[in-house]
Amino acid sequence: MNRELILASESRYKKKILDRLRIPFSITAPTIDETPRSGESARDLSRRLAQQKAETVANRHPNATVISTDQAAEVDGIILGKPGTNQNAFDMLQTLSGKTVSFFTSVGMIQPSASCLIHTEEVIVTLRQLEDQEITRYVKADMPLDCAGSFKVESLGISLFTSVKSKDPTALEGLPLIRLCQWLRDQGLEIP
Repeated sequence: MNRELILASESRYKKKILDRLRIPFSITAPTIDETPRSGESARDLSRRLAQQKAETVANRHPNATVISTDQAAEVDGIILGKPGTNQNAFDMLQTLSGKTVSFFTSVGMIQPSASCLIHTEEVIVTLRQLEDQEITRYVKADMPLDCAGSFKVESLGISLFTSVKSKDPTALEGLPLIRLCQWLRDQGLEIP
């Protein structure tokens, strides 16, 4: 693959995940409205936003290969946002204590003159019963204010779980690498 590779995200988490592949890429922010539509499921939201991010950046860089990703979480039919504040993170984790949460992480890839490929991974996370003081310590230690579900699985957040069910462990971190690697190999990129 001889064309520029662009990650349609400014997320440091997603950059760090893609860095694992040791391939050169640049970053461009898609700047789109990420508000869920009325009645939209977390899965549909994740797919729609991943596609919209890829197409937005591809329109600005028509000769590049664009990779996008989006993640949405849902519990009891309610989409979980990013907490933004310590209090919101505490409240969210208190609500999620002892519950099972579905995370939908979609990856998109668009090539010049091609339609956008979209793949969605579901990760099912069960949180253990959390005491208020554990939640307070966790939020202070990990500061998960910009993470859906109010935890960082790649950090101390793993201590909050009783189980994680997934076909691709990188999906919970925010970018499903197993499918992305296959798409990139299909385009002639040697990984590893």
